[in-house]
Amino acid sequence: MANYQDYNFSDTYIPHHHKYILDPLLSLLDKNKNQCILDVGCGNGYYAHELIKRGYNVYGTDASEKGIASAKSIYPERFFLQNLEEDDLPAEIRSLPFDTIISTEVIEHLYDPVEFLKFCHKILLKSSDGTLLITTPYNGYIKNVALSVAGKWDFHLNPLWLGGHIKYWSRKTLEKGLTMTGFIPNKFIGCGRLPYLWKSMLIEAKVNNERF
Repeated sequence: MANYQDYNFSDTYIPHHHKYILDPLLSLLDKNKNQCILDVGCGNGYYAHELIKRGYNVYGTDASEKGIASAKSIYPERFFLQNLEEDDLPAEIRSLPFDTIISTEVIEHLYDPVEFLKFCHKILLKSSDGTLLITTPYNGYIKNVALSVAGKWDFHLNPLWLGGHIKYWSRKTLEKGLTMTGFIPNKFIGCGRLPYLWKSMLIEAKVNNERF
């Protein structure tokens, strides 16, 4: 799996600042259909915690020791450190029948996002109807023009942000990445702000069983 910068999470749980993604994420989930969920790159476990509180069966993995320690402070049996040198899940959850993966605000930090999507696909391929719910900051023509007019590009593309964004996705490029790694994108939701100025986008994609 591709590497990314540790965010230096607090040792104690602090609610996530990307709360505007939670309601769109919940709108695409159903306890009867999404029965075993994996949060890949879960950070401090915010979204997984919120889903568990609502009765979902959720586990989380992350490469950050501090993030996992924070997540475990509330649900110690649900979160595991992900070894990025291994192309597999932690041994404790490797055999679980995950039918759904959520990945929130992760792929923009990765050097090799295609490898990451392939990793998700491999996990979901065990399910006959595997679903990936993935979010990333939204980039599009209207938003880019607005950033230019407002003179915000230095802030938006700040190279001094350690662990910041290194990939900038539009709906088109993310859907292309999903398609080329064995997924079929089928739902799109803009999250936060006005339409086409969205903070983030959420895409639901199904495993393409005919291709793989």
